[in-house]
Amino acid sequence: MAATEVGCEHYVRSCLLKAPCCGKFYVCRLCHDGEENHQMDRFKVREVKCASCNTIQEAQQTCKECEVKFGEYYCDICHLFDKDKKQYHCQPCGICRIGPREKYFHCTKCNLCLATDLKDNHKCVENVSRQNCPVCMEDIHTSRIGAHVLSCGHLLHKTCFDDMCRTGAYRCPLCMHSAFNMKEFWDQRDKEISQSPMPTEYQDTTVKIICNDCQAHCTVSFHVLGMKCSTCGSYNTAQDGGLIAPPAVDPRQPAPQPVEEDTDTQNHD
Repeated sequence: MAATEVGCEHYVRSCLLKAPCCGKFYVCRLCHDGEENHQMDRFKVREVKCASCNTIQEAQQTCKECEVKFGEYYCDICHLFDKDKKQYHCQPCGICRIGPREKYFHCTKCNLCLATDLKDNHKCVENVSRQNCPVCMEDIHTSRIGAHVLSCGHLLHKTCFDDMCRTGAYRCPLCMHSAFNMKEFWDQRDKEISQSPMPTEYQDTTVKIICNDCQAHCTVSFHVLGMKCSTCGSYNTAQDGGLIAPPAVDPRQPAPQPVEEDTDTQNHD
């Protein structure tokens, strides 16, 4: 028999899991964790209850009594029952991922599954998925929300990245590196600065900066709209110290006199 459209807001399944921690039945571990003051260990689940005939039995894909299929997909390691989403169990990750498998690979250094177009095309950060999302501070590795890989190699939830972009934030919350290609924005900043000259007393003022994108230290012209890195052209910079005023001119020092040019040319009648 096919799986019936029952379950919870998280999964489509036709059984309830018996929580090994408290012995209560819940449709899934997330439902359990939302109600109880402790968490269910999905890997220790041993029994399920059929939602159709209420038979309690060993965890398996099909009910031994009424033959209802508990889920189109079943993993006997994670005890995950759900409709078919091309899931696969990744042994190094230790959990099931939404596939299809051929579109993902496991990066051993980052220790997580990434889209195949990122193979040899991303910056590795060791065990990066074991860190919490720097925006919402929730788990990334086992989250049902997809992860977004920044150019610096750090991860955050895809939904958190979208929210960050909507608010105008463009830097990684961890290392401050630009989160995406900012060339178009830097070109626009160039135009804004060229059209907004600083007051006379600040026109020759400089400042030391540190670039968050290339880590260069340089001294550049000061402008309230931004200080541009002279190495990579980024405006993602931080001021390193106070303003540096131009050398003062001593009003008592006489101005240099113009030098007359000697000429060897003579006029002849």
